[in-house]
Amino acid sequence: MTATDRSLQLVRLAAEAAADKLADDILAYDVSDQLVITDAFVLCSASNDRQVRAIVDEIEDRLRIEADAKPVRREGEREGRWVLLDYIDIVVHVQHEEDRTFYALERLWKDCPSIAMPDSVARVAAQRAREAVTE
Repeated sequence: MTATDRSLQLVRLAAEAAADKLADDILAYDVSDQLVITDAFVLCSASNDRQVRAIVDEIEDRLRIEADAKPVRREGEREGRWVLLDYIDIVVHVQHEEDRTFYALERLWKDCPSIAMPDSVARVAAQRAREAVTE
């Protein structure tokens, strides 16, 4: 079983929204063979709590406007360290970079196929990497 077209559309929109708010290390995994509750996980991180919230807001807005999707569950918003958005088809994890390092969700799902990021997301990541080198 693989992620549905709808799930892949939501992954793409969530990744693009996160990139627009300068999220770091945006990844997605097709977890449909491992879990029955969702098709894909999207992971990204931010350097501070305020940016975590901005990324979450942008993802919610983009998915609502462009895909008519609303999360059925939203957890962790108060603390702003790790916010989970559950869209049933996909689950988005926006983590503070310290929490991302500590919990290392990538290790848990490393056996699942990764989902390729849209070119726009890869371009933003490459540009940010170049800027970090020159600073």
